[in-house]
Amino acid sequence: MTRLSRTLTLASAIVLLAATTAPAGYLGVANYRNCGCDQPAAFCEAKLPSHTVMRTTRRVVMERQQFTCFKTVFETVYDEKQVNCVRYVRETKIRDCPYTVTRPIYETKYRTVNYTVRKPVWETKTRTINYTVPKTVWETKTRDIHYTVVKPVWETKTRTINYTIRKPVYETKYRTINYTVNKPVWETKTRTINYTVPKRVWETRTRTIAYNIRKPVYETKYRESCEYRVKPVHYKKKIQIRSGHWDTQISEVPGPVIHRVIRQPGCWTWDPECCRRIFIPGSCQVVQIQCPPRQVCKRTWIPEVREEEIDCVRYVQEVIKKKIPYTSCRWVTERHTKECPYQVCRVILETRSRTCNYQVCRNVREQKSKQVPYTVCRLVPETRSRTCSYRVCRMVREQKVRHCNYRVCRVVREARTRTCHYQVCRILQEQRSKQVPYTVCRQHTETRVKQVPYTVSKAVHYTKTVQVPRSVSKQVPYTVERCVPRVICEQVPVDICCPPAGGLLRQLFPILDYSG
Repeated sequence: MTRLSRTLTLASAIVLLAATTAPAGYLGVANYRNCGCDQPAAFCEAKLPSHTVMRTTRRVVMERQQFTCFKTVFETVYDEKQVNCVRYVRETKIRDCPYTVTRPIYETKYRTVNYTVRKPVWETKTRTINYTVPKTVWETKTRDIHYTVVKPVWETKTRTINYTIRKPVYETKYRTINYTVNKPVWETKTRTINYTVPKRVWETRTRTIAYNIRKPVYETKYRESCEYRVKPVHYKKKIQIRSGHWDTQISEVPGPVIHRVIRQPGCWTWDPECCRRIFIPGSCQVVQIQCPPRQVCKRTWIPEVREEEIDCVRYVQEVIKKKIPYTSCRWVTERHTKECPYQVCRVILETRSRTCNYQVCRNVREQKSKQVPYTVCRLVPETRSRTCSYRVCRMVREQKVRHCNYRVCRVVREARTRTCHYQVCRILQEQRSKQVPYTVCRQHTETRVKQVPYTVSKAVHYTKTVQVPRSVSKQVPYTVERCVPRVICEQVPVDICCPPAGGLLRQLFPILDYSG
């Protein structure tokens, strides 16, 4: 019983010592981390006996190895084969073909054509031309005066006057008038007067007057009149008749190429870690495989074209041109000139001076009054109208000084009129009509029959030899290089310290002491 318990205790100690990170050499005593001491360094500092042990280490090395593989290659091989064929032979036959012919029938008809003729008509017209003639008017004036003299210029005019006639009723009345009487007081004075005397100088000049004269020019012209006629033209035309036959061809088509995955053979290898042989499977490859060929029948239509000449008719429109004369009037303007003499009055002013005596009247105002009878007239209005000539007085102011008179030349324009006769050409349009013949083409349809040849295809069977392609597969070797891992085991020396035999075990496990 005691020996059994000691054996179990020793087994437990060995298991505890083997559960360390180091290999179980010398029951784990070589591992200083699990030697059971709190301070491993102090344990190593103890000069215990040590020795060198060779330890096995593993290292993986990649090696290049070459392998021989096989791939499938397809080659085309041609085989001779007898094929039944059909050839079509053309045979000509004749058949009746009805067709329609159109024959033209011409008829002459007449139609009324309305046209317009332009006819010139001359008219004589009169127009009034207003023009102005310069007229010289002399006026006598006086310079440096203290009073103004107004000189009337009379003009005679005519107008319609609407006037009112009133019947007067007279009454006599008296009123007191206060008036002022100016009493003149005369004074004599002397002064020098500078005055200008106008002097007329006449010049004769000539001017060119341009005027236009319109003159008619008659021309004979022609205009084109077109007539259309339909004319048949016979011609021959080639037409193409299309026919053909069927041709059957038998051809052999190679089968499709399919892809198949093939695994290469594997090999057995020694695994030093597991200390046994392992199987390494080969690599997978995708290989193309050619399927067997198949036959395909292809039917082809072979067209045939032949030409045939037929008679045709086409209608051509013919244009007949005629020239019709007519007269046109064209107005031509001619430029004429004439020389017209005229006189020009040019006034030259001459300055003179003289000394004269003049009296100045100074008025002295005096107030007076008197009884003046006056008549009051009350009018009854009556409206009438009449045409009358009246004179218009235009007042011209003239400054005067006593004993100093001079003349002023003023040009007044006088309006005059004259009557001018001229001719006007007015174009009148006159409608006329005429009968114009024209041709009408009427198509007459006729049915005819003609013989038309046509082609019939006849099948002829025969045999011929053809080359049929066939694919043959074969295996071709090729070399593949790849890296294979290999484990190398090496012996490495390791220094370990070990206590006296049984000393450490006795300290740790006193139960191992057989003496007790």
